[in-house]
Amino acid sequence: MEQTPQAKTYIVRTMVFMGLYVLINAGAIAGLMNGLPAPARWLFAALVSLPIAGQIWATLVMIRDSDEFIGAFLARQFILASGVAMALFSAWGFAESYAGATHVPGWMIYPLFWACFALVSPFARKAAK
Repeated sequence: MEQTPQAKTYIVRTMVFMGLYVLINAGAIAGLMNGLPAPARWLFAALVSLPIAGQIWATLVMIRDSDEFIGAFLARQFILASGVAMALFSAWGFAESYAGATHVPGWMIYPLFWACFALVSPFARKAAK
């Protein structure tokens, strides 16, 4: 199946944003933040969030620029995944507060969202019919 121009653009944008995300995190893992003063560490933390915002923007642009069927399907998938990810992450947060569950860092919401995005696909398709 041939890819639409919107899908090709989305793939390029995803590769750029996730490449930046990996590079910034690899720098942190390699020790680039070691010894930096607190303001610089805060800046670094904010910097790693920018590619995430870019990826979300790329997804929303693809939804906007796709034909009606694909756009509606992706929008349903995005909304369902957001709701499921927020519900699961909130439930885990309450489990941390009330049941002594192990702490999960807040940045895990992003990979959880994309996992949910994949898992809700059949439900978004059902709604599209």
